[in-house]
Amino acid sequence: MGDYGNDFVVLTDEDGKEEEFEHLDTLELDGQTYMAFVPAQMSLQDEADLVILKLTNEGTDEEVLATVDDDEELQSVFGLFLERLDNDELYDDEEDEEDEDYTEDGDEDYD
Repeated sequence: MGDYGNDFVVLTDEDGKEEEFEHLDTLELDGQTYMAFVPAQMSLQDEADLVILKLTNEGTDEEVLATVDDDEELQSVFGLFLERLDNDELYDDEEDEEDEDYTEDGDEDYD
């Protein structure tokens, strides 16, 4: 049985305040990696704020998550994440693989 749970991470803001977030999805756009999070205490049914951060090295060898300061870039990435979350693409691949296994085995008749 596969593990379909999301990852929980503790992020620290510029003021040193730590907060736990649930990682929902990661995508790449124009050579940048973006990650979507919601506060860990919230569920998708709550109208949680989607937090979008991008992976950057900020001139160092260590990769860090940074806020997206450009409004146009943020809106573009936000739209892509919403599309993916609305379409449940996060789980489609795993479910499709399971469905293929059932049809290959011929166990699709449950009468």
